[in-house]
Amino acid sequence: MIDIKFLRENPEIVKDNIRNKFQEEKLPLVDEVIEYDKKARQAQQQADDLRANRKKISKQIGALMGQGKKDEAEALKEQVNKDAEKLAELEQLEVQMQEEVHKRMMVIPNIIDPQVPIGKDDTENVEVEKFGEPVVPDFEIPYHAEIMEALSGLDLDGARKVAGNGFYYLLGDIARLHSSIISYARDFMINKGFTYCVPPFMIRGDVASGVMSFAEMDAMMYKIEGEDLYLIGTSEHSMIGRFIDTILQEKELPQTLTSYSPCFRKEKGAHGIEERGVYRIHQFEKQEMIVVCKPEESKEWFDKMWQYTVELFRSLDIPVRTLECCSGDLADLKVRSIDVEAWSPRQQKYFEVGSCSNLGDAQARRLKIRVNGEKGKYLPHTLNNTVVAPPRMLIAFLENNLNADGSVNIPKVLQPYMGGQEVMRP
Repeated sequence: MIDIKFLRENPEIVKDNIRNKFQEEKLPLVDEVIEYDKKARQAQQQADDLRANRKKISKQIGALMGQGKKDEAEALKEQVNKDAEKLAELEQLEVQMQEEVHKRMMVIPNIIDPQVPIGKDDTENVEVEKFGEPVVPDFEIPYHAEIMEALSGLDLDGARKVAGNGFYYLLGDIARLHSSIISYARDFMINKGFTYCVPPFMIRGDVASGVMSFAEMDAMMYKIEGEDLYLIGTSEHSMIGRFIDTILQEKELPQTLTSYSPCFRKEKGAHGIEERGVYRIHQFEKQEMIVVCKPEESKEWFDKMWQYTVELFRSLDIPVRTLECCSGDLADLKVRSIDVEAWSPRQQKYFEVGSCSNLGDAQARRLKIRVNGEKGKYLPHTLNNTVVAPPRMLIAFLENNLNADGSVNIPKVLQPYMGGQEVMRP
Protein backbone atom coordinates (compact mmCIF):
# COMPACT_ATOMS: atom_id res chain seq x y z
CA MET A 1 0.00 0.00 0.00
CA ILE A 2 1.44 3.35 -1.01
CA ASP A 3 1.44 6.54 1.05
CA ILE A 4 -1.85 8.48 0.74
CA LYS A 5 0.11 11.74 0.88
CA PHE A 6 2.20 10.59 -2.11
CA LEU A 7 -0.97 9.75 -4.05
CA ARG A 8 -2.52 13.15 -3.27
CA GLU A 9 0.55 14.97 -4.51
CA ASN A 10 1.44 12.67 -7.43
CA PRO A 11 -1.74 11.16 -8.90
CA GLU A 12 -0.31 10.98 -12.43
CA ILE A 13 2.76 9.07 -11.24
CA VAL A 14 0.47 6.57 -9.53
CA LYS A 15 -1.61 6.25 -12.70
CA ASP A 16 1.50 5.76 -14.86
CA ASN A 17 2.62 3.05 -12.45
CA ILE A 18 -0.76 1.31 -12.83
CA ARG A 19 -0.40 1.47 -16.62
CA ASN A 20 3.13 0.04 -16.40
CA LYS A 21 1.67 -2.91 -14.51
CA PHE A 22 -1.01 -3.36 -17.19
CA GLN A 23 -3.85 -2.91 -14.69
CA GLU A 24 -5.78 -0.18 -16.49
CA GLU A 25 -9.02 -1.25 -14.79
CA LYS A 26 -7.58 0.24 -11.57
CA LEU A 27 -7.01 3.74 -13.02
CA PRO A 28 -10.37 5.13 -11.78
CA LEU A 29 -9.40 4.17 -8.23
CA VAL A 30 -6.87 7.02 -8.06
CA ASP A 31 -9.45 9.75 -8.66
CA GLU A 32 -11.91 7.98 -6.36
CA VAL A 33 -9.33 7.92 -3.57
CA ILE A 34 -8.65 11.63 -4.03
CA GLU A 35 -12.38 12.44 -3.90
CA TYR A 36 -13.14 10.25 -0.85
CA ASP A 37 -10.00 11.50 0.91
CA LYS A 38 -11.09 15.09 0.29
CA LYS A 39 -14.53 14.40 1.79
CA ALA A 40 -12.96 12.61 4.78
CA ARG A 41 -10.66 15.54 5.50
CA GLN A 42 -13.50 18.05 5.08
CA ALA A 43 -15.62 16.07 7.55
CA GLN A 44 -12.68 15.90 9.93
CA GLN A 45 -12.10 19.67 9.71
CA GLN A 46 -15.78 20.45 10.29
CA ALA A 47 -15.82 18.03 13.23
CA ASP A 48 -12.72 19.66 14.70
CA ASP A 49 -14.35 23.09 14.34
CA LEU A 50 -17.46 21.84 16.15
CA ARG A 51 -15.37 20.35 18.96
CA ALA A 52 -13.48 23.62 19.38
CA ASN A 53 -16.74 25.57 19.34
CA ARG A 54 -18.27 23.20 21.90
CA LYS A 55 -15.33 23.83 24.21
CA LYS A 56 -15.78 27.57 23.81
CA ILE A 57 -19.55 27.41 24.40
CA SER A 58 -19.09 25.18 27.45
CA LYS A 59 -16.98 27.89 29.06
CA GLN A 60 -19.63 30.50 28.17
CA ILE A 61 -22.36 28.35 29.73
CA GLY A 62 -20.37 28.09 32.95
CA ALA A 63 -19.87 31.85 33.02
CA LEU A 64 -23.57 32.57 32.37
CA MET A 65 -24.69 30.15 35.07
CA GLY A 66 -22.30 31.85 37.45
CA GLN A 67 -23.92 35.19 36.58
CA GLY A 68 -27.41 33.76 37.11
CA LYS A 69 -28.29 34.06 33.42
CA LYS A 70 -29.98 30.69 33.27
CA ASP A 71 -32.13 31.34 30.16
CA GLU A 72 -29.13 32.37 28.09
CA ALA A 73 -27.19 29.36 29.38
CA GLU A 74 -30.05 27.01 28.43
CA ALA A 75 -30.13 28.46 24.91
CA LEU A 76 -26.44 27.72 24.53
CA LYS A 77 -26.97 24.20 25.89
CA GLU A 78 -29.56 23.63 23.18
CA GLN A 79 -27.00 24.77 20.62
CA VAL A 80 -24.47 22.31 22.08
CA ASN A 81 -26.98 19.47 21.73
CA LYS A 82 -27.61 20.34 18.08
CA ASP A 83 -23.88 20.53 17.47
CA ALA A 84 -23.46 17.12 19.13
CA GLU A 85 -25.89 15.58 16.63
CA LYS A 86 -24.07 17.23 13.76
CA LEU A 87 -20.71 16.10 15.19
CA ALA A 88 -21.90 12.48 15.36
CA GLU A 89 -22.98 12.69 11.70
CA LEU A 90 -19.61 14.14 10.68
CA GLU A 91 -17.67 11.52 12.64
CA GLN A 92 -19.67 8.76 10.97
CA LEU A 93 -19.14 10.36 7.54
CA GLU A 94 -15.40 10.65 8.18
CA VAL A 95 -15.18 6.94 9.08
CA GLN A 96 -17.19 5.96 6.00
CA MET A 97 -15.01 8.05 3.69
CA GLN A 98 -11.81 6.71 5.26
CA GLU A 99 -13.06 3.15 4.77
CA GLU A 100 -13.70 3.88 1.09
CA VAL A 101 -10.19 5.31 0.79
CA HIS A 102 -8.62 2.32 2.56
CA LYS A 103 -10.52 -0.19 0.46
CA ARG A 104 -9.15 1.34 -2.75
CA MET A 105 -5.65 1.96 -1.43
CA MET A 106 -5.37 -1.75 -0.58
CA VAL A 107 -5.61 -2.69 -4.29
CA ILE A 108 -3.62 0.15 -5.88
CA PRO A 109 -0.19 -1.37 -6.72
CA ASN A 110 3.01 -0.21 -5.07
CA ILE A 111 5.35 2.09 -7.03
CA ILE A 112 7.88 -0.11 -8.82
CA ASP A 113 11.62 0.49 -8.85
CA PRO A 114 13.01 2.35 -11.91
CA GLN A 115 15.18 -0.72 -12.65
CA VAL A 116 12.13 -2.91 -13.25
CA PRO A 117 11.65 -3.69 -16.97
CA ILE A 118 8.17 -2.98 -18.34
CA GLY A 119 6.40 -6.13 -19.50
CA LYS A 120 3.01 -7.84 -19.31
CA ASP A 121 3.90 -11.19 -17.73
CA ASP A 122 6.71 -13.58 -16.81
CA THR A 123 7.50 -14.24 -20.48
CA GLU A 124 8.99 -10.72 -20.55
CA ASN A 125 11.26 -11.15 -17.53
CA VAL A 126 14.88 -10.27 -18.32
CA GLU A 127 17.85 -12.55 -17.77
CA VAL A 128 20.50 -10.83 -15.64
CA GLU A 129 23.33 -13.32 -15.13
CA LYS A 130 24.22 -17.02 -15.31
CA PHE A 131 26.26 -18.85 -12.68
CA GLY A 132 27.87 -22.18 -13.53
CA GLU A 133 28.08 -23.99 -16.84
CA PRO A 134 24.85 -25.75 -17.93
CA VAL A 135 25.66 -29.34 -18.90
CA VAL A 136 23.62 -31.84 -20.89
CA PRO A 137 25.04 -35.35 -20.32
CA ASP A 138 25.41 -37.92 -23.10
CA PHE A 139 22.80 -40.20 -21.51
CA GLU A 140 19.04 -39.78 -21.23
CA ILE A 141 17.79 -38.22 -18.01
CA PRO A 142 14.46 -39.65 -16.81
CA TYR A 143 11.60 -37.51 -15.50
CA HIS A 144 12.30 -36.50 -11.90
CA ALA A 145 9.52 -38.67 -10.48
CA GLU A 146 11.07 -41.71 -12.22
CA ILE A 147 14.50 -40.92 -10.72
CA MET A 148 12.94 -40.74 -7.25
CA GLU A 149 10.96 -43.93 -7.76
CA ALA A 150 14.07 -45.78 -8.96
CA LEU A 151 15.65 -44.81 -5.64
CA SER A 152 12.53 -46.09 -3.81
CA GLY A 153 12.00 -42.52 -2.64
CA LEU A 154 8.59 -41.41 -3.95
CA ASP A 155 5.01 -42.66 -3.58
CA LEU A 156 2.46 -40.49 -5.39
CA ASP A 157 -0.28 -43.12 -5.61
CA GLY A 158 -0.35 -43.64 -1.85
CA ALA A 159 -0.47 -39.90 -1.24
CA ARG A 160 -3.28 -39.53 -3.76
CA LYS A 161 -5.38 -42.04 -1.79
CA VAL A 162 -4.70 -40.23 1.46
CA ALA A 163 -4.89 -36.55 0.44
CA GLY A 164 -5.60 -36.32 -3.31
CA ASN A 165 -3.57 -34.87 -6.18
CA GLY A 166 -0.75 -32.51 -5.38
CA PHE A 167 0.61 -34.47 -2.40
CA TYR A 168 3.42 -37.02 -2.03
CA TYR A 169 5.28 -39.42 0.21
CA LEU A 170 9.07 -39.08 0.26
CA LEU A 171 10.89 -42.19 1.47
CA GLY A 172 14.36 -43.52 2.31
CA ASP A 173 17.35 -41.68 0.87
CA ILE A 174 15.15 -39.14 -0.94
CA ALA A 175 13.39 -38.22 2.31
CA ARG A 176 16.75 -37.96 4.05
CA LEU A 177 18.14 -35.86 1.20
CA HIS A 178 15.13 -33.55 1.49
CA SER A 179 15.74 -33.01 5.21
CA SER A 180 19.50 -32.70 4.67
CA ILE A 181 19.06 -29.87 2.18
CA ILE A 182 16.78 -28.00 4.61
CA SER A 183 19.30 -28.49 7.45
CA TYR A 184 22.20 -27.41 5.25
CA ALA A 185 20.29 -24.29 4.16
CA ARG A 186 19.49 -23.50 7.80
CA ASP A 187 23.17 -23.67 8.81
CA PHE A 188 24.20 -21.80 5.64
CA MET A 189 22.03 -18.83 6.64
CA ILE A 190 23.03 -18.97 10.30
CA ASN A 191 26.63 -18.70 9.12
CA LYS A 192 25.61 -15.57 7.19
CA GLY A 193 24.55 -14.00 10.49
CA PHE A 194 20.80 -14.65 10.29
CA THR A 195 18.81 -15.69 13.37
CA TYR A 196 17.12 -19.06 13.00
CA CYS A 197 13.39 -19.19 13.68
CA VAL A 198 10.55 -21.71 13.52
CA PRO A 199 7.40 -19.56 13.14
CA PRO A 200 3.67 -20.29 13.50
CA PHE A 201 2.33 -22.21 10.52
CA MET A 202 -1.03 -20.40 10.66
CA ILE A 203 -1.75 -16.66 10.65
CA ARG A 204 -4.77 -14.48 11.31
CA GLY A 205 -6.64 -12.63 8.58
CA ASP A 206 -5.23 -9.21 9.48
CA VAL A 207 -1.69 -10.55 9.10
CA ALA A 208 -2.53 -12.25 5.80
CA SER A 209 -4.02 -9.06 4.33
CA GLY A 210 -1.03 -7.13 5.66
CA VAL A 211 1.61 -9.18 3.87
CA MET A 212 -0.09 -9.77 0.51
CA SER A 213 -2.83 -8.55 -1.82
CA PHE A 214 -6.37 -9.88 -1.62
CA ALA A 215 -5.94 -11.50 -5.05
CA GLU A 216 -2.88 -13.42 -3.80
CA MET A 217 -4.75 -14.52 -0.68
CA ASP A 218 -7.60 -15.93 -2.74
CA ALA A 219 -5.29 -17.73 -5.17
CA MET A 220 -2.86 -19.12 -2.59
CA MET A 221 -4.17 -19.57 0.93
CA TYR A 222 -6.21 -22.26 2.63
CA LYS A 223 -8.58 -20.85 5.25
CA ILE A 224 -9.39 -22.80 8.42
CA GLU A 225 -13.16 -23.22 8.42
CA GLY A 226 -14.92 -21.38 11.22
CA GLU A 227 -11.79 -19.58 12.44
CA ASP A 228 -9.88 -16.44 11.58
CA LEU A 229 -6.83 -18.48 10.61
CA TYR A 230 -5.04 -19.30 7.36
CA LEU A 231 -2.37 -21.90 6.62
CA ILE A 232 0.78 -20.08 5.53
CA GLY A 233 1.86 -20.23 1.90
CA THR A 234 5.40 -19.25 2.93
CA SER A 235 6.97 -18.51 6.31
CA GLU A 236 7.62 -14.94 5.17
CA HIS A 237 3.96 -14.31 6.07
CA SER A 238 4.30 -15.18 9.74
CA MET A 239 7.87 -13.87 9.98
CA ILE A 240 6.92 -10.35 8.85
CA GLY A 241 3.68 -10.67 10.81
CA ARG A 242 5.75 -11.06 13.98
CA PHE A 243 6.30 -7.30 13.90
CA ILE A 244 2.64 -6.28 13.47
CA ASP A 245 1.73 -3.09 15.36
CA THR A 246 5.30 -2.84 16.72
CA ILE A 247 7.62 0.13 17.22
CA LEU A 248 11.22 -1.01 16.69
CA GLN A 249 14.19 0.95 17.92
CA GLU A 250 16.50 2.02 15.11
CA LYS A 251 19.45 0.34 16.84
CA GLU A 252 17.58 -2.98 16.50
CA LEU A 253 17.78 -2.81 12.70
CA PRO A 254 18.35 -4.70 10.56
CA GLN A 255 16.27 -7.65 11.68
CA THR A 256 17.66 -10.64 9.75
CA LEU A 257 15.80 -13.91 10.23
CA THR A 258 15.87 -17.29 8.51
CA SER A 259 12.97 -19.64 9.05
CA TYR A 260 11.90 -23.20 8.43
CA SER A 261 8.28 -24.07 7.76
CA PRO A 262 5.92 -26.26 5.80
CA CYS A 263 4.00 -24.26 3.18
CA PHE A 264 0.47 -24.85 1.90
CA ARG A 265 -0.84 -23.51 -1.41
CA LYS A 266 -4.01 -23.98 -3.44
CA GLU A 267 -2.07 -23.73 -6.73
CA LYS A 268 -5.18 -22.89 -8.75
CA GLY A 269 -5.22 -23.67 -12.46
CA ALA A 270 -4.12 -26.41 -14.81
CA HIS A 271 -0.46 -27.24 -15.32
CA GLY A 272 1.56 -29.05 -17.96
CA ILE A 273 3.53 -32.30 -17.82
CA GLU A 274 6.64 -30.65 -16.37
CA GLU A 275 4.55 -29.67 -13.35
CA ARG A 276 3.49 -33.22 -12.47
CA GLY A 277 5.41 -35.19 -9.91
CA VAL A 278 6.62 -32.83 -7.16
CA TYR A 279 7.12 -29.65 -9.18
CA ARG A 280 3.82 -27.91 -8.36
CA ILE A 281 2.19 -29.22 -5.22
CA HIS A 282 -0.13 -28.22 -2.38
CA GLN A 283 2.37 -28.89 0.41
CA PHE A 284 6.12 -28.42 0.60
CA GLU A 285 8.84 -27.29 3.00
CA LYS A 286 11.07 -24.30 2.72
CA GLN A 287 13.94 -22.38 4.26
CA GLU A 288 13.20 -18.68 3.96
CA MET A 289 14.96 -15.43 4.83
CA ILE A 290 13.49 -12.04 5.70
CA VAL A 291 15.02 -8.65 6.44
CA VAL A 292 13.48 -5.59 8.11
CA CYS A 293 15.80 -2.65 7.58
CA LYS A 294 16.21 1.09 7.13
CA PRO A 295 14.83 2.31 3.77
CA GLU A 296 18.26 3.45 2.61
CA GLU A 297 19.68 -0.04 3.20
CA SER A 298 17.05 -2.12 1.38
CA LYS A 299 18.74 -2.10 -2.03
CA GLU A 300 21.98 -3.41 -0.52
CA TRP A 301 20.11 -6.14 1.34
CA PHE A 302 18.15 -7.07 -1.78
CA ASP A 303 21.38 -7.80 -3.65
CA LYS A 304 22.86 -9.71 -0.72
CA MET A 305 19.80 -11.91 -0.35
CA TRP A 306 19.49 -13.24 -3.90
CA GLN A 307 23.25 -13.73 -4.00
CA TYR A 308 23.00 -16.01 -0.94
CA THR A 309 20.59 -18.27 -2.85
CA VAL A 310 22.90 -18.38 -5.87
CA GLU A 311 25.84 -19.24 -3.60
CA LEU A 312 23.92 -22.07 -1.94
CA PHE A 313 22.86 -23.66 -5.24
CA ARG A 314 26.36 -23.41 -6.66
CA SER A 315 27.72 -25.17 -3.56
CA LEU A 316 25.47 -28.09 -4.57
CA ASP A 317 26.85 -28.16 -8.15
CA ILE A 318 23.66 -26.74 -9.65
CA PRO A 319 23.97 -24.08 -12.40
CA VAL A 320 21.54 -21.18 -11.95
CA ARG A 321 20.58 -17.89 -13.52
CA THR A 322 18.85 -14.77 -12.25
CA LEU A 323 15.92 -12.99 -13.90
CA GLU A 324 14.72 -9.45 -13.27
CA CYS A 325 10.93 -9.71 -12.98
CA CYS A 326 9.07 -7.33 -15.26
CA SER A 327 6.35 -4.96 -14.08
CA GLY A 328 3.44 -7.20 -15.02
CA ASP A 329 4.94 -10.16 -13.14
CA LEU A 330 5.29 -8.27 -9.85
CA ALA A 331 2.68 -8.78 -7.15
CA ASP A 332 1.01 -5.51 -6.16
CA LEU A 333 3.06 -4.94 -3.00
CA LYS A 334 6.44 -5.59 -4.60
CA VAL A 335 8.86 -2.84 -5.59
CA ARG A 336 11.30 -5.20 -7.26
CA SER A 337 11.88 -8.95 -7.59
CA ILE A 338 14.64 -11.27 -8.80
CA ASP A 339 13.86 -14.90 -9.62
CA VAL A 340 16.54 -17.55 -9.25
CA GLU A 341 16.19 -20.38 -11.78
CA ALA A 342 18.04 -23.71 -11.76
CA TRP A 343 19.27 -25.57 -14.82
CA SER A 344 17.34 -28.68 -15.88
CA PRO A 345 19.55 -30.94 -18.04
CA ARG A 346 16.51 -33.04 -18.96
CA GLN A 347 14.45 -30.11 -20.23
CA GLN A 348 17.57 -28.20 -21.33
CA LYS A 349 16.20 -25.02 -19.84
CA TYR A 350 16.05 -23.18 -16.52
CA PHE A 351 13.09 -23.29 -14.11
CA GLU A 352 12.22 -21.21 -11.05
CA VAL A 353 13.46 -22.40 -7.66
CA GLY A 354 13.30 -19.17 -5.66
CA SER A 355 12.35 -15.53 -5.64
CA CYS A 356 13.80 -12.48 -3.86
CA SER A 357 11.52 -9.49 -3.29
CA ASN A 358 11.80 -5.95 -1.97
CA LEU A 359 8.41 -4.66 -0.79
CA GLY A 360 9.55 -1.20 0.23
CA ASP A 361 7.41 0.10 3.10
CA ALA A 362 4.14 -1.45 1.82
CA GLN A 363 3.96 -4.30 4.33
CA ALA A 364 5.14 -2.05 7.15
CA ARG A 365 2.37 0.45 6.37
CA ARG A 366 -0.29 -2.26 6.27
CA LEU A 367 0.93 -3.97 9.44
CA LYS A 368 1.74 -0.72 11.30
CA ILE A 369 5.41 -1.58 11.78
CA ARG A 370 7.31 1.55 12.75
CA VAL A 371 10.84 2.48 13.71
CA ASN A 372 11.77 4.99 16.39
CA GLY A 373 14.77 6.80 14.88
CA GLU A 374 16.90 9.80 15.73
CA LYS A 375 14.75 12.05 13.53
CA GLY A 376 11.41 10.59 14.59
CA LYS A 377 9.30 7.59 13.61
CA TYR A 378 9.38 6.08 10.11
CA LEU A 379 8.36 2.93 8.24
CA PRO A 380 11.04 0.30 7.63
CA HIS A 381 11.46 -1.67 4.41
CA THR A 382 10.78 -5.41 4.35
CA LEU A 383 12.38 -8.00 2.06
CA ASN A 384 12.05 -11.75 1.66
CA ASN A 385 13.84 -14.46 -0.28
CA THR A 386 13.71 -18.21 -0.75
CA VAL A 387 16.85 -19.89 0.52
CA VAL A 388 15.75 -23.28 -0.76
CA ALA A 389 12.40 -25.00 -1.29
CA PRO A 390 12.50 -28.77 -1.66
CA PRO A 391 11.02 -30.92 -3.05
CA ARG A 392 11.04 -28.67 -6.16
CA MET A 393 14.73 -28.04 -5.59
CA LEU A 394 15.25 -31.83 -5.55
CA ILE A 395 14.41 -31.90 -9.24
CA ALA A 396 17.39 -29.70 -10.07
CA PHE A 397 19.59 -31.54 -7.59
CA LEU A 398 18.82 -35.01 -8.93
CA GLU A 399 19.11 -34.06 -12.61
CA ASN A 400 22.43 -32.24 -12.15
CA ASN A 401 24.01 -34.92 -9.98
CA LEU A 402 22.68 -38.00 -11.82
CA ASN A 403 25.03 -40.63 -13.25
CA ALA A 404 24.43 -42.87 -16.27
CA ASP A 405 23.85 -45.93 -14.01
CA GLY A 406 21.02 -44.14 -12.16
CA SER A 407 23.09 -43.32 -9.08
CA VAL A 408 23.18 -39.78 -7.72
CA ASN A 409 26.29 -38.04 -6.39
CA ILE A 410 26.03 -36.22 -3.07
CA PRO A 411 28.12 -33.01 -2.99
CA LYS A 412 30.66 -32.73 -0.18
CA VAL A 413 28.76 -29.99 1.66
CA LEU A 414 25.76 -32.31 2.06
CA GLN A 415 27.62 -35.49 3.00
CA PRO A 416 27.81 -34.69 6.75
CA TYR A 417 24.00 -34.29 6.76
CA MET A 418 23.63 -37.64 4.95
CA GLY A 419 25.71 -39.59 7.47
CA GLY A 420 28.79 -39.45 5.27
CA GLN A 421 27.00 -41.01 2.29
CA GLU A 422 28.64 -40.03 -1.03
CA VAL A 423 26.30 -41.67 -3.53
CA MET A 424 22.64 -42.72 -3.62
CA ARG A 425 22.09 -45.91 -5.66
CA PRO A 426 18.94 -47.47 -7.10
